[in-house]
Amino acid sequence: MIEHCCDAMNRQVHRRCDVHPDPFACPDALVWFAPKFREYGLIVHDGGTATIGIAHCPWCGTELPASQRDRWFDELEARGIDPWEDEVPPEFEDERWLRADGGGSAIA
Repeated sequence: MIEHCCDAMNRQVHRRCDVHPDPFACPDALVWFAPKFREYGLIVHDGGTATIGIAHCPWCGTELPASQRDRWFDELEARGIDPWEDEVPPEFEDERWLRADGGGSAIA
């Protein structure tokens, strides 16, 4: 499990609701974390899956890691994979692809 910058962020990112399995439907869910991109966002509770990206932890103020979204697409392109048309390898669906180059799993 990825450890985040503080206990409050860990609780929010790993929060699971017994009533709302989808965090976008749960009014108590505040933060969304996308492991494959290492992106954090505040959930916009508008009935969809929108988030507002954040660069600092709302609780401790720590600067959050830079998004790896562009690098994710670059890595797939280097392998000749079009994520819109081709099957994406399972290790690219979470943070495993970042560990392959020594990126580690700790976030902070």
